[in-house]
Amino acid sequence: MKADIHPKYQQTTYKCACGASFEIGSTHKDTVKLEICSECHPLYTGKEKLIDTEGRIERFRKKYKNVSK
Repeated sequence: MKADIHPKYQQTTYKCACGASFEIGSTHKDTVKLEICSECHPLYTGKEKLIDTEGRIERFRKKYKNVSK
């Protein structure tokens, strides 16, 4: 390996929006903020979590509110 061309590998703190915090080895220098992690991701928790992007859920409900079952 050549000297002084590789980024420094260090412990970095990752913080999720759910409040969870992790220490992981990385070349990133600062604290990393995550939107979703293994503590709150539906795949790992088994809970359904709707993430409304640009009001899609509300538009769907508004469009189909008068449709009977």
